[in-house]
Amino acid sequence: MSFFKKIFSSEKKETLDKGLEKSKTSFLSKLSKAVAGRSKVDADVLDDLEEVLIASDVGVNTTLKIIDRIEERVDRDKYLGTDELNKILREEIAGLLSETNDEDATEFVIPKDKKPYVLMVVGVNGVGKTTTIGKLAAQFKKQGLSVVLGAADTFRAAAIDQLQVWADRVDVPIVRQDMGSDPASVAFDTLKSAVSKNADVVIVDTAGRLHNKVNLMNELTKIKRVMQKVVPDAPHDVLLVLDGSTGQNAFEQAKQFTLATEVTSLAVTKLDGTAKGGVVIGISDQFKIPVKYIGVGEGIDDLQVFNKFEFVDSFFK
Repeated sequence: MSFFKKIFSSEKKETLDKGLEKSKTSFLSKLSKAVAGRSKVDADVLDDLEEVLIASDVGVNTTLKIIDRIEERVDRDKYLGTDELNKILREEIAGLLSETNDEDATEFVIPKDKKPYVLMVVGVNGVGKTTTIGKLAAQFKKQGLSVVLGAADTFRAAAIDQLQVWADRVDVPIVRQDMGSDPASVAFDTLKSAVSKNADVVIVDTAGRLHNKVNLMNELTKIKRVMQKVVPDAPHDVLLVLDGSTGQNAFEQAKQFTLATEVTSLAVTKLDGTAKGGVVIGISDQFKIPVKYIGVGEGIDDLQVFNKFEFVDSFFK
């Protein structure tokens, strides 16, 4: 497929290559063992490939979908050499990601017709939610956009303080109340402040408690309803942050949050410290929610806009 002839921005691509190094090395090592001594893609090779994909946290359902697609090509082409398997996998996985991630995004941009553009961030504690918000604020500000943060995770003092640290670091205003305050009240005040400041972007943090899905659902619904009193079509994006290093646990978190609220985009973090990068492929496919951002390092610029072509190229390079 010609899209792999794309020229990627070198600095961003180098960071992505480095961030996916563990996943790539683990996957390609397993793939090499699966095809060692074999010249043709046959049923045995496909069985081994299935195990490799599942072991790489792509997920069972997505793995079976990929295997079916490769089987169709084997039937059609009659003879496929194992030396072509890497290329075929790249093409099929990119095709799979294209079904959900249809935009060829490269920059941190927001729709020009939404002001303020309201982003509500959800996810359990410890996945890198606050860090993702801080890095997003930095990237939007770098684009010349004005940003306001809202600390609506009022169940943990640490969450409010962490967001304050990022607000100070990026030099953007933050709306906060005391621990235990009504999260919806914080969200309301945040949007009122953003409108008064004529801000471009509002990012509202929320609590990530999964122990009671009904409470979570009610809380997020209330936050949305209260925000709409200020900005009628808010939120414009509900971003679920997932920790890529948790592998299959990230699937379960995605399942719980998509049952509790309408999630419109995903951010998958901590991919640089794990060999479980295949989770991005599986979650995007299974939940039919676009992956908007990926975290591939500690630095403020290591949160990247997800580009399916760059990702697949780095994963199989």
